[in-house]
Amino acid sequence: MKKRFIVKKNDEFNEIIRTCPSVKDSNLVIYYKDSTLPYDRYGISAGTKLGHAVVRNLYKRRLRMIINQNKNNYENFKDYIIIIRKNCLNVEYDDIQRSYCSLMKKIHRVNKGDINET
Repeated sequence: MKKRFIVKKNDEFNEIIRTCPSVKDSNLVIYYKDSTLPYDRYGISAGTKLGHAVVRNLYKRRLRMIINQNKNNYENFKDYIIIIRKNCLNVEYDDIQRSYCSLMKKIHRVNKGDINET
């Protein structure tokens, strides 16, 4: 993932998490915010509860791969912060991918006004 597609600044992370809506399931939490940029940006957070740095980096790499595979399906010009939950340690790669896709579909439907925000 190129640097311009990444939310890196701590202030941006905190602002999005504090003030913006979210969708969640047992594996992931996704906070999202409208962006003025003509592309989506992603930030990934894996807390120390997941395990040592090797484990956290493994799941961040997996999630980046899922994002890259599905990037063109959900272009909304938004900033996303994705938090990996501890339950991800107990599920397969395909389950994480299904979880990500279902949450992104929820966000896409909220933008179109089909469902209420949660």
